[in-house]
Amino acid sequence: MNRRRKQKTTALVLFSGGLDSILAAKILRAQDIDAMPVCFESYFFSAAEARQAAAANGLDLRVEDISKSHLAVVKNPRYGRGAAMNPCIDCHLLMLKTAGEIMGREGFDFVATGEVVGQRPMSQTRRSLEIIDRQSGLAGKILRPLSAKLLMPTEAEINGLVNRDGLYGLSGRSRRGQLALAKKIGIKNIPQPGGGCVLTDAEYARRLKELMANCPNFDGAAARLLRYGRAIWQDGRLVMIARDQKECQNLKVMARRGDWLFEPQNFSGSTVLIRNFGKKIGQGETLASLGEIKKMGQDFVRRYSKKIPAHPDILITDQQ
Repeated sequence: MNRRRKQKTTALVLFSGGLDSILAAKILRAQDIDAMPVCFESYFFSAAEARQAAAANGLDLRVEDISKSHLAVVKNPRYGRGAAMNPCIDCHLLMLKTAGEIMGREGFDFVATGEVVGQRPMSQTRRSLEIIDRQSGLAGKILRPLSAKLLMPTEAEINGLVNRDGLYGLSGRSRRGQLALAKKIGIKNIPQPGGGCVLTDAEYARRLKELMANCPNFDGAAARLLRYGRAIWQDGRLVMIARDQKECQNLKVMARRGDWLFEPQNFSGSTVLIRNFGKKIGQGETLASLGEIKKMGQDFVRRYSKKIPAHPDILITDQQ
């Protein structure tokens, strides 16, 4: 038994910023457990909501970036995907494995989550939870305070680090139990349920499938680019067309070496970015094809802009 355990029980709590994860942290803190909330961020989800929820509830949030390892999971999930491109079981498994590494390295006593049995059809069934526990290498070390009384006791409960009587037996998709518990605990700022992961969005999923088909070895920057504007594929090139001023700025920021950027100068219109996933400049591109790119970009600016002057001025930037 190490010195930390003798002083105080410590737990690493997976924290999304949703009501369930807030409750999980609060339940443990009510037992005088030092519950450290940790949020993971990647190319497909951020820690923004978690930061806001942690601040509102007096919690000191830890943020871990898993972008590269998560991208590999998105490309090739072992346990399949949900309705869109969301590999929920593999994603949650990655988070728990990462939390387990932190636990072992820094001496936390166990890992906790806000999972509720039966709440999510893919990742929170009893079978899914058993798979996650086993494959994460944390069997017996993952405590789920909201549904603990429906599950086998964890090592933390057996060893007396956590009082099982102070845990709950919630299940199903209804939030009534959580809302009642939030009222009891005194949580006033209750976040609305919602998915912070863009992989669950049907339109983004369609775009990502097209990217995977055109460029299987795409990187995180390409995946992030798909979030800003309309996405059109033409001759192995991805054309991104801004729909508002914010997306115009985002495309300028996201532009990288090899991209072409087209910006209206003397009229209000859409900024267009073209990224070539086929031949690269200097590796087979001819003067004719370069001219084709310029014409393509100008045509898209005109097509998606209104009130075009007789002599439109379009700034063309070759990101070399």
